[in-house]
Amino acid sequence: MAAAKLLLRSFSSSLVLFIYYTLILSLLVRPNCANNHLSENFYCQTCPNALSIIKTAVIKAVKAEPRMAASLLRLHFHDCFVNGCDASILLDDTPSFIGEQTAAPNNNSIRGLDVIDNIKAKLESSCQAIVSCADIIAVAARDSVVAIGGPSWNVVLGRRDSTTASQSAANNNIPGPQFSLNQLLSLFSKKGFTAREMVALSGGHTIGKARCTNFRSRIYNDRDIDGPFASSLQAKCPRTGGDNNLVPMDPTPTSFDNAYFKDLQARKGLFHSDQQLFHGGSTDSVVNAYAANPASFAGDFARAMVKMGKLGPLTGTKGEIRKNCGKIN
Repeated sequence: MAAAKLLLRSFSSSLVLFIYYTLILSLLVRPNCANNHLSENFYCQTCPNALSIIKTAVIKAVKAEPRMAASLLRLHFHDCFVNGCDASILLDDTPSFIGEQTAAPNNNSIRGLDVIDNIKAKLESSCQAIVSCADIIAVAARDSVVAIGGPSWNVVLGRRDSTTASQSAANNNIPGPQFSLNQLLSLFSKKGFTAREMVALSGGHTIGKARCTNFRSRIYNDRDIDGPFASSLQAKCPRTGGDNNLVPMDPTPTSFDNAYFKDLQARKGLFHSDQQLFHGGSTDSVVNAYAANPASFAGDFARAMVKMGKLGPLTGTKGEIRKNCGKIN
């Protein structure tokens, strides 16, 4: 009997220790959920299905229109480069401010707003007033790139939405298709990017289409352009008229690859600013590297996207969580 009691006491002590250490371990490995800082697991308790809801909607949208992948990626870029990743690009004009959608880089060309609105509606049904429009844009950009064969990256979450927008800020902070290499380097440097990161992010032009108005000057005036290539574009984009005619950014506009950089080597960059990356300047070597090694480009692009997603976010009590992405609460 004494031996049995001793055995039971020993078993009980071991069980207590096992439970104790299991609890400690669970606390150590528990994901860092919602707080006042950006975190990959920000919504793990408050809206655990957020990422799957976004991914499902993006895949559906890209499948219906492959060009949408480029539009959602561009939306994220044009949002983050203007006062940070705060979904200001989604705000409609109000009596108190003129928003970013009518700024020169966005006017008549910004797309994907309906996709974001659709995602927001689904999220509001699942977890009301929890997931920000800024986070939706960031995740949708990643998922759209993956949907057409591009690299994935970890998206930190917890951004909040701005309560204002600025047309002038958009005009002054988004690089234009006529930019020189020095202008590109200067603008990206102000945002904290190296020259290599700038070239990697520019590689986002490997997908999508562009309007004639954005490259007409290049195909009629630039000398650093392949002759037959220029002639083929002139047939689609006359000197006058046809501003909204669309041309693929590279030969594979619905596949995320390194064809964009091979085009630059062949003097077939669509925008003047694209060809500036391979024009006898300091970034030629990076273009050559990405043209020769698509895996290197994919990896650098993913890392640069992580960095871009951290530009000037509103966190904590700053900003708000919009109920409707197009207007403040």
